[in-house]
Amino acid sequence: MSKKKTVKKKEAVEKETVEEVVEEEAEEEVVEKVKEKKKPAPQARTEEQRQIIYIGKKNTISYVLVAVTILNKHDSCNIQARGRQISKAVDVAEIARRKFLQDMVEVSTVNIGSEDIASDVEGMPPKTVSTVEIILKKK
Repeated sequence: MSKKKTVKKKEAVEKETVEEVVEEEAEEEVVEKVKEKKKPAPQARTEEQRQIIYIGKKNTISYVLVAVTILNKHDSCNIQARGRQISKAVDVAEIARRKFLQDMVEVSTVNIGSEDIASDVEGMPPKTVSTVEIILKKK
């Protein structure tokens, strides 16, 4: 090999080494930034929060099974819903009470209310949504 080729190879190797070092430093900076941006770990739910069922889009029987499980472990269960899901919340409470836990559970309290939810479009007034909370307790 000639001296020119050897010098070029050394320069190429040095360039690659410098590029690798720069890439490693950049990766370390990115990792540090990601670590800084991580959200704090979610706090564990309290015992009272574990007894609340928020009704959503799952099928009714899923919520019934959760309610039955909660009532087997605890003395009460809160079923909460708002808007169109209120009818499903009533269904969940009635199915759990009549079909699964006959003569063991009663509806203790039913709380109704409404919430104001900010509109998606700026300048529009907030929407009012109905809410319900059904509390089932063991007899």
